[in-house]
Amino acid sequence: MLDARGTAVPVIVHWGADLGALTPAALEALADAQVPAVGPSSIDSPLRQSVLPVIADGWSGRPGIAGHHEGFDRLNPPAFTVAGSVEAKGFDGNDQRAEPVETQSLRIPLASARLDVLVEVELTPSGVLRQRLTVTNTADAVYALASLDATLPVPARARELLDFTGRWPRERQPQRRDIANGVWTRDARHGRPGHDNAYLMVAGTPGFGFRGGEVWGAHLAWSGDQRLWAESASTGHTLLGAGELLDPGEVRLATGESFESPWLVSAWSDAGLDGLAQRFHRFIRSRRRLGERKVMLNTWEAVYFDQGAARLVELADAAADVGVERFVLDDGWMIGRTDDRRALGDWIVDPAKWPEGLHPLVDHVLSRGMDFGLWVEPEMVSLDSAVAREHPEWVLGSDQESLPLPWRFQQVLDLDNPDAWDHVHGQLAALLREYPIAYLKWDQNRDLLGGSAHRHTLATYRLMDALRDEFPGLEIESCSSGGGRVDLGVIERTDRVWPSDTNDSLERQSIYRWTVGLVPPEFLGAHLGDLTAHSTGRTHELSFRLATALFGHAGIEWDVTTLTAAEKAAVSEWVAAYKRHRGLLHTGTVVRADAADPARWVHGVVASDAASALFAVAAVAATRDAVTGPATLPGLDDDRLYRVTPVRLGAWPRVLQDVAPPWWEDGSVTLSGRVLATVGIPMPLLTPEQALVLEVVAV
Repeated sequence: MLDARGTAVPVIVHWGADLGALTPAALEALADAQVPAVGPSSIDSPLRQSVLPVIADGWSGRPGIAGHHEGFDRLNPPAFTVAGSVEAKGFDGNDQRAEPVETQSLRIPLASARLDVLVEVELTPSGVLRQRLTVTNTADAVYALASLDATLPVPARARELLDFTGRWPRERQPQRRDIANGVWTRDARHGRPGHDNAYLMVAGTPGFGFRGGEVWGAHLAWSGDQRLWAESASTGHTLLGAGELLDPGEVRLATGESFESPWLVSAWSDAGLDGLAQRFHRFIRSRRRLGERKVMLNTWEAVYFDQGAARLVELADAAADVGVERFVLDDGWMIGRTDDRRALGDWIVDPAKWPEGLHPLVDHVLSRGMDFGLWVEPEMVSLDSAVAREHPEWVLGSDQESLPLPWRFQQVLDLDNPDAWDHVHGQLAALLREYPIAYLKWDQNRDLLGGSAHRHTLATYRLMDALRDEFPGLEIESCSSGGGRVDLGVIERTDRVWPSDTNDSLERQSIYRWTVGLVPPEFLGAHLGDLTAHSTGRTHELSFRLATALFGHAGIEWDVTTLTAAEKAAVSEWVAAYKRHRGLLHTGTVVRADAADPARWVHGVVASDAASALFAVAAVAATRDAVTGPATLPGLDDDRLYRVTPVRLGAWPRVLQDVAPPWWEDGSVTLSGRVLATVGIPMPLLTPEQALVLEVVAV
């Protein structure tokens, strides 16, 4: 609810629970009732929270806009007023619909003596709120923009803050703290969000969890440098804010030039983090409708750089035999690419490895009923490459005294240079014209460490958009040395994100648990890896790996030519189960139980009509109790009866002893949704790092 009466910058009166049908008189009464008292030793008028907080209005916290006009002797802060009329769309007179059928939007034009700012606010039918700001320089001098942040107030009862951190390959690890007076800031200076990205900042009532508590969450839909922050001011106001993190001098606006911020994507829920996730998922699915998520095999951890044609044909046959539907050729196919120290930037098929090009392999893959995908890393370049030798000026930072420090033996290609952009676009387009490539695994394996992250991100977006426009139906996966670029900016133009480079199932349990708080599972790559994880050296039994990789967009990253007969049968059974259930897994509602025992996690997906569900019960550590209590299965219809049946995914999990609960021995149990959610059912005593899957069907 915004108060846009008069010419002052509109005030955010309320953001959160539906207040019901309100007449115009009731709306005015509510807005007037929320005007605070004037504090002691403060400005002589009430401080209200506007859509663009600035110091000229008495706000002494972090401002919505900061910068200066170059050459001005005085740095007077801008004072904004509404300039013209507020444009509203999607409103039907005074009809206050609880569930709007279309996005409701406002365009609020603001002006100061030397700057114009357009504030765009959208409320979608899914309950997601979006904000974006555009600043235009109207003065004769250049305006050096320092920051442009969208902000939202949260009420005083939100006293706890959740965001995320991490590292390669352990992304999106939660961290919580009390909201204390001052600013909590999470900056990302990687040229990408990074493995330690804050991801989603959530303020909530104390003790909020997956299934309970009132929460307000915010995410910046941007794939470059960024800042998320929360501020609790001494005035009693608490804000969530976010914007692009700009280097000094990175954005300089001449007269008439504009800068547009990324969207701040936010949601509210009184049903905990799962309620928040449901709003985000509905919003994303309304914008990005994906086709059936094919089972894929990625060749990286199967063969690495050993890309002999005979070897890969054998791998493709083994993949097809277990039911794989997409075969993705990873790094190593380019000319001269024998290791990770050369040939990035030369997107030409290696004639030494592939004298007939990729055609024999691609034709064989297609003949086995699979489509073909290819790994690329278009934003990067090896100094030992033809393109770097012929065009050293295309390497980002080549105009400096020294190049940025090497990272994984590579540098960044300056895609903001039109000639470099045209070169990469031309090579990728040539590949897509020559081969029936259905899928690009788009990697990005280093931080920028120099250059303009703003311009690089926009150039990358342009490249992705151009290829998708030219080749309709092409799918792109965003991989960034694993999960370094998982955000709603890149998801606008990709069909999958790689949450982490690890296929370690224990790490993946945590990564999935928290990544689905924003991104729906059908966008999240989940691969069945080898017995011993490449990234961690940790060993897991097949049953745990199968159960973990089922939830998400399933794939295999394992040399399936080495499978025993029993392993091949198990993987085939798992693939068949995934195909049988993917319609549910990729359209349903994600639910996560609040853990009474932190050693056991329960999560699942419930069909939109609540007629069926799949749950996983995972023992992620040694339990604190000798015998754990019943596992609860949330999110079902309280008043319906459900039959709960264990699902064999090719292999049963290991248990502490053969004696299981009677219902398990019977093969199923039938209980109401209310009983399953509140009382639960006992489980077999899983050994640490084991998981079982349950199918739940309404009867």
